[in-house]
Amino acid sequence: MKKVYILMFVLSSIFLSGCSDDYLDVNETESILTEDIELFNSNEGAATFTTAVYNKFLDFSMSSFSWVGMTSIASDDADKGSSPGDTGSDKDLMDALTYNPSSPSTSEIFRANYEGINRANRAISIIPTLDKADANIRERLVGEAKFLRAFMYFTLVKAYGGVPVIDHVPNTASEEDRLMQLTRKTPAEVYAFIEKDLTEAAAVLPLKSAYSASEKGRASQGAAYALLAKINLYQKNWQKVVDNCNLVTGYSLVANYASMFRLAGENDAESIFEIQGTGTVPIKGIAGYSNIQGARGAGGWGWGFNTPSQSLLNAYEANDVRKNATIIFAGTTLYDGRVVPTTVENPMYNYKAYSSSFTDAWETDTNIKYLRFAEVILMKAEALNELGQTADAIALLNQIRNRAGLANSTAVSQSDLRTAIWKERRVEMAFEHDRFFDLVRTGQAAAAFTIHGKTFVTGKHEVFPLPQAFIDEAGGLSTQNPGY
Repeated sequence: MKKVYILMFVLSSIFLSGCSDDYLDVNETESILTEDIELFNSNEGAATFTTAVYNKFLDFSMSSFSWVGMTSIASDDADKGSSPGDTGSDKDLMDALTYNPSSPSTSEIFRANYEGINRANRAISIIPTLDKADANIRERLVGEAKFLRAFMYFTLVKAYGGVPVIDHVPNTASEEDRLMQLTRKTPAEVYAFIEKDLTEAAAVLPLKSAYSASEKGRASQGAAYALLAKINLYQKNWQKVVDNCNLVTGYSLVANYASMFRLAGENDAESIFEIQGTGTVPIKGIAGYSNIQGARGAGGWGWGFNTPSQSLLNAYEANDVRKNATIIFAGTTLYDGRVVPTTVENPMYNYKAYSSSFTDAWETDTNIKYLRFAEVILMKAEALNELGQTADAIALLNQIRNRAGLANSTAVSQSDLRTAIWKERRVEMAFEHDRFFDLVRTGQAAAAFTIHGKTFVTGKHEVFPLPQAFIDEAGGLSTQNPGY
């Protein structure tokens, strides 16, 4: 069992903290009374506050339909899929890049991440006061909460640009806190806050190997350094990318690429941080993640959304083992013996989201891999190449290619290697929720979407629209992103 998720946060709804009817406001009824704190004054009680943050990632609103819409369907790696007449509320708009400030997907992801941040803020505030809990455990739990808070702010800043930075549980009577919740910071200010959280988390988190089997899935020091490297990558701080990648130790590439996306490969030697999909009632797996992406139609098992694009299929070289580990083809047999009939509605589906079993045919036992060692290698390769250390970068790139069954790269120049690394990221990490943001950060978006048959408007589509409900609530304190 993955106890990090089955520790139930049950005592009262006041502890399942989120937002009120307003986007970033905190409902006073969700505050924890001073006399209630003593109920949690133990190691186990302290852990529930951080566990509640992890549990947010199991929500449909956080990790499922809307998230898939923003990160995959909106990219050139995927099409909407499903039946032609099934819009999936707005997945047709996500696919066509015609979403707007009232689109459910972009609004839901914004809100869900702030709900998770609110939980993290509560954990960071309350855990240090629980003096009957072991001091080292309290320090670690706060470090985990800071890592998760940084993770969520990274989602927000790369998706929306500058956003409000809420660094503590707001006081509903405070005008200063009201302004904090409704005023956007610049992207640079958000990134600075993320780096501070991750630096503090890395200083107190243990190595992955220090966690017991019952606690696998918790954030580790390696996860903090890997995410720091990724933050540096987005800011083009190349030397910091290299430095932080070098601090990610104790991990290795697994021999069989496909194994990582099966139950037996969860939390393997390559895994740095992943959302744990297995649990029991009442905290089950990730709501709907596999179901919404499962094959649709006669003989299918899901809704059929987020289907691999022809553009992605064309990106694989001959004999690349990652193609058949990433794409389910109609008419083939899957690793668990399931036959995919030709009667399903789409010719291709996302293999990385596949689950051979569901709980209640809805929650999935599939984990979502967010950080793994292959990405650390590719980030370091990209940074070294930008620093002029192209020969060293080629050697790293070839580690990834060779694992995929491919020959060494023929790239020699810095420019050719840059393109090769970007392409390798695409096929190595397809459907791992990075493609849209990679296209934007590398300046490839307009050209890539043209090939894919979509129109990417430069100066607009680099970020998604802020929810109209938030803009209305802000009352002029925050303005909408350009073009929306």
